[in-house]
Amino acid sequence: MSDAPRRIVVVGSGMATTRLVEELVARGVHTRDRITVLGDEPVAPYNRILLSAVLEGTHRPDALTLREPAWYAAHGIDLRLGARALGVDPERRDVMLVDGTIVEYDVLVLATGSIPTLPPIRGLVRMDGTLHESVHAFRSLDDCDRLRAALEETDDDGRPAHRRAVVVGGGLLGLQVARALGARGLDTEIVEGGDHLLHTQLDTAAGRILARDLRKLGVSVYTGARAVRLTDAAALAGAGAGATVGGDVRVLDPLPRNPGRVALRLDNGFTLDTDLVVLTAGGRPSTALARGAGLEVRRGIVVDDRLASVTDPAIHAIGDCAEHDGRTTGFVPPAWEQAGILAEVLAAGPGAGDATYDGTRIVARLRATGLDVAVLGDAAAEIEAGGEVVEVANPIAGSHRRLVVRDGRIVAATLVGDLSRVGLITQHFDRGTVLGEGEPGALLLPDRPAGAGSAARALPDDAEVCACAGVSAGRIRACSSVEQVRDTTRATTGCGGCASTVRELLDTTPVHA
Repeated sequence: MSDAPRRIVVVGSGMATTRLVEELVARGVHTRDRITVLGDEPVAPYNRILLSAVLEGTHRPDALTLREPAWYAAHGIDLRLGARALGVDPERRDVMLVDGTIVEYDVLVLATGSIPTLPPIRGLVRMDGTLHESVHAFRSLDDCDRLRAALEETDDDGRPAHRRAVVVGGGLLGLQVARALGARGLDTEIVEGGDHLLHTQLDTAAGRILARDLRKLGVSVYTGARAVRLTDAAALAGAGAGATVGGDVRVLDPLPRNPGRVALRLDNGFTLDTDLVVLTAGGRPSTALARGAGLEVRRGIVVDDRLASVTDPAIHAIGDCAEHDGRTTGFVPPAWEQAGILAEVLAAGPGAGDATYDGTRIVARLRATGLDVAVLGDAAAEIEAGGEVVEVANPIAGSHRRLVVRDGRIVAATLVGDLSRVGLITQHFDRGTVLGEGEPGALLLPDRPAGAGSAARALPDDAEVCACAGVSAGRIRACSSVEQVRDTTRATTGCGGCASTVRELLDTTPVHA
C-alpha cells in the first residue's frame, strides 16, 4: 500500500454519508487521507426521517442537522454544499460538477440515495413541467419548508387558506406526513393503492388496526384505490349544490371556500376535494451517475461484499442507491450498517482486512405522534420458508403483535400499537436466540404495569435499543443526558423511535440478578 494520501470523494451528503464520515473519523482515516463530500443541497447534512416532525411542529428545522459544517472543517474534511455532480469518468478518476469543477479521486463512494417517482396522475404536472401549485412532494428540507409555508397561508378573512389535505401513499413516510398534517388541524386523508396500509411490511389484520388507529386520530384512509386525475375543483363545482362528481362519494362545495381547491379522482369512482395534495408514494435508487459511468446497474448500483461496484473496484456504493445480492434497502439501519462496513474496508486499505457485508436485516420504525409500529425481518418470506406464527391482537385497544419463529428463533416480527417489548424482541432477533416453547407468547404479552420505566429496567446492558445506530442499553446508561447520548452514540438521531426508551434508561438503573 502506498504511503501517499488517498483522495476519497463521497457523492451525496445524506444520512449514509454522515455515518460513513463519522466512522472514517473514528478510525483516523481523515488524518491519513483527504476526504471530500459533495452534497447537492445547500444545507448541512440533516435527518430526513424527522422531516415530518418539523412539519408537525415538534422539532425545529435546525434540530435535524446531523453534523455542522464546522465539525467537518475541524476534522479536515472538505464539505462542499450545493455541489451537484454531473458525471463520473472512471478512466480519468474524476467527478465533474454542474459548474464545471473537476474533483479527482482515488476512491469514490456513491451515496446518492433515492429519487421520487411521480405517480401516473393526469393533471399532476403542468405544461411547463412543474408540479401543480396545490401539489407538494415531500423528500427534502426544501419540500418541507414549502409545505409549511403553504400551511401558514391565510385567506382574506385571516383564516387558514388550506383546510384539507390528501396524502398519496400509505407507506411509512405517508403515515408520518398524514399524522403531522392532522396534528396541524387539517382534515387529512390517505390514498393507498395496496389493500391495506404498510402493505409491504404488515399483514392485512395489522394494517386494518393501523387504519383504525389513524381514524381515531382524525385521518381518513382509502385503501385499494389509486389517484388517477387531478382537476381544478372550481370548474367541477359548477354542477351545483348537492351534485356528486365522479359518480358517488364526495360532494364538492358548490362554491369552494378556497378558489385554489382541487379535485382528486380515484380509480374506484371516488372524488376527493382538497386544498393540498402531498406525494409520498414512489421512489427509486438514484443511479444516473453510475449508469453514465458505465457501472453495472439493475435496480440499484450492483456491489459486492466489500460494497465495491462489480464493474470498478475503485467505486463503492452505500445506502438507498446500492444493490447487494439482488436487494436494495430504503431504510436507515442497513444504510448505516453499510457505512460502518465500508469504513472498515477503507481504513484497512486495498486488499487488506476481512470486513464484508453479508446482506441487510430489515428493521423499520414508524415515527409519528400517537402511532407505534416496528417491523423486523421479512415476515411474508419467513412464513413461506416454513416459519410458524405466534400472534396476539387486541383491535379494540389498537394493538397487533406477531412473531415468526423458525427452529425456535425469531426470524421476523411486526408490532403495532404496543412496543413495550420491542427491545427484548430485537435482541433475540439479532442474536438468533433459541427460545423455549412458551417464550415467544410471553414476549408478546403487554409489559407488566410496574410503572413507566418497567420495560426499560428489564433490558440487559447488551440489548439493542437503537436499531438505526446499533446502540445497546448499556451504552445509553453510561450517558448522563439525552444530549450526550446523541453526541456519543448517535441514538435518537435516526428514526427517533428509540427516544422514549432512551429517556427511560437515563432515569433508571439496570436490574441485576
